[in-house]
Amino acid sequence: MAVSATVSRFPIDPGAQEGSGLPWGLTVTPFAAKDENGQAPAYGSDGNLLPRCENCWAYFNTYCELEQWSWSCALCGTLNGLSSKAVARYSRPQSCPEMMSSFIDLELPAEGPEEEEMQARPVYVAAVDLSSSEEFLELTKSALLAALEALGPGSLFGLATFSHKLGLYDVQGPIPVVKNVLIPPDMEGTLPIELDDVMPLLQFLAPVETCKDRIASALETLRPTTSWERTTAAGQGMDGVLMGGRGFGVAMEALINYLGSEYGSTFALARIFAFLSGPPDYGAGQLDTRRYGEQYASKGEDADRALLPEQTPFYKDLAAVAVQAGVCVDIFAVTNEYTDLASLKFLSIESGGSLLLYSNTDDSTLPQDMYRMLSRPYAFGCILRLRTSTEFKPGNSYGHFFPDPQYENVQHIICCDSYATYAYDFEFANNVGFSRHGSEVPTLQIAFQYTVVVPPEELSHSGLDSATRPKHSLKRRLRIRTLQYGTAQNINELYDTVVPEVVLSLLVHKVIVASLEQGVREGRMLLHDWLVILTAQYNDAYKIVQYKNGSPITTQIDVSFSQCPQLQPLPRLVFALLRNPLLRFHEEGVHPDYRIYLQCLFSALEPSSLHRAVYPMLLSYSTPDKQAYPRHSLNRAALFTSGSPIFFLDAFTTLIVFYSSTADPSLPFPPPHDCLLRKSINKLKQERCITPKLIFIRGGQDDATVFENYLIEEQDVDGSGLTSVMGFVSFLEDITHSVLEYMK
Repeated sequence: MAVSATVSRFPIDPGAQEGSGLPWGLTVTPFAAKDENGQAPAYGSDGNLLPRCENCWAYFNTYCELEQWSWSCALCGTLNGLSSKAVARYSRPQSCPEMMSSFIDLELPAEGPEEEEMQARPVYVAAVDLSSSEEFLELTKSALLAALEALGPGSLFGLATFSHKLGLYDVQGPIPVVKNVLIPPDMEGTLPIELDDVMPLLQFLAPVETCKDRIASALETLRPTTSWERTTAAGQGMDGVLMGGRGFGVAMEALINYLGSEYGSTFALARIFAFLSGPPDYGAGQLDTRRYGEQYASKGEDADRALLPEQTPFYKDLAAVAVQAGVCVDIFAVTNEYTDLASLKFLSIESGGSLLLYSNTDDSTLPQDMYRMLSRPYAFGCILRLRTSTEFKPGNSYGHFFPDPQYENVQHIICCDSYATYAYDFEFANNVGFSRHGSEVPTLQIAFQYTVVVPPEELSHSGLDSATRPKHSLKRRLRIRTLQYGTAQNINELYDTVVPEVVLSLLVHKVIVASLEQGVREGRMLLHDWLVILTAQYNDAYKIVQYKNGSPITTQIDVSFSQCPQLQPLPRLVFALLRNPLLRFHEEGVHPDYRIYLQCLFSALEPSSLHRAVYPMLLSYSTPDKQAYPRHSLNRAALFTSGSPIFFLDAFTTLIVFYSSTADPSLPFPPPHDCLLRKSINKLKQERCITPKLIFIRGGQDDATVFENYLIEEQDVDGSGLTSVMGFVSFLEDITHSVLEYMK
């Protein structure tokens, strides 16, 4: 569990917090195997015996004062009694994880009367769009073959297809058999028959270890539905209007209900991989994609605002059904046409799944992403709870979860991998703040309860058939992290403890919320105004501004935070965020689906990854085996003045190796596989939650546009291209002007 706060010392009181201009909060990556310093938790059992505070329900931890028969809660100060069992337990502190570490991971006993209740097998279902092209299906087949390699033994796999009909494959016999059900074309329609009557679920779900070849054979039979099939199915003559044929909504609803009937017995978590090649345009859940295009120009509506909200509650409602059924939905959209991900996204993010967008089939990393997603460990059925000491409290929470309807600051996460990150901001509970004398230390505790699938032990004699093979068992665990922070005695001290990439995380969450509620323009204004206020507060705190006749003197404004190294990266990060497609205007050519994809991606990234995605890292090499400079600014001057022949740019989703036009022709291009540069690239790729695209460019010979587009400091923040070679400089001048206006 990695936790990072925006400031490593908390503001002393509301005045200091407001006067600093800084967001106050933290990010947490609950299923990360280690903390932010690389430390693993102390492991143990009997998590149910951990004492809890009678007042605030916080768990006993190393910061609590322990007496012989009682303990004082580190969060609220309440004195709690200890049971005789706990007294005996704490008489041997070396055997108790909670006495050894403030970061613990404890097993919880099975809740049912029998261990049998905690046994289940992992279930995966692929739902493939047949209203698509041959290229789309070839890519999907490759992705599913990669998925089959990643799935562990004991997994169950089902293959379904959808178009104007829903197909279920039985792959357990010698020849794959598909049974189809027609999807009603009307907006309110559901399937005329229960899927269990079409094919019993356990006939549909095949054991991967015995049926892998048959599943692969079934994948080879997938063919796109023809326009003739779709038109006749919709009751149209060949000369009639071509109806759509992608009944995605009905197919998803039927599959979720189909799987839900076995939730808790056959499986504890099922994952549906939905492969989509365009917008749902048939039956219930169909989307009107005409809202993207000319109509906003004629109505004078703000396209940046109009295309962000969902147009139907269908998929949000379906996400609630999926959550109840223990089903996580991952959506893989492979398309460059408008698909209205703004409406579809809820189905994936609220059920704990991913939403990934690939603009074409040619250079798609979908197979690698599938393999990566299924190879890494994940937890499910998670509950995340943040508690704080009495002086402050959590404000907003951000991330891909759904909040508990009954309890505050409790989030439910259906599926959570080791990268998934959530954020909170804080506010003071009263006007007093923290004690100046250190008697009350800001304390917070994050509790993360989760379940993991533990595979059965490898059997020495593997001749058992699947009926007698032991099932996967489920282990419920409780991970707790208790942290204490110092307080900054003044604003200067607060500024010195800023962690810029965590500040960026909180800002990204806030501007996404503002964009969704009030439009992209509002999100941009919020960000710009925040930097203006921060700059003004900093200049005031450091007494940099000299006043003459009551007005500040222009030349004195320090817009680059020269006296505070911790704040110096922030103007560049804000500038980069304003240049990012997340906040660029619709008329600048940003596709609304791409914007939604970035919102979903950025709102789940941990701070260092988000930093890369917003402000890429540019470094240089003198040869493929020797690094020259570890960091350059994103402008052409950096390229020319460094004199290095090779540059490497890491923009999180894209990695670019650029050879300058003046590079010695004897330098090998592309760099050899065993060189330092390639090893660095391979290490980065291994650490990513998604597979970045790798591009090699030789300056002067290849088109370098894709590389030059990342040199954002030369681009004007309000225009699309090189309208000003002083992009970042003129941005700082604008901030200076705005600060002066603000301070008048």
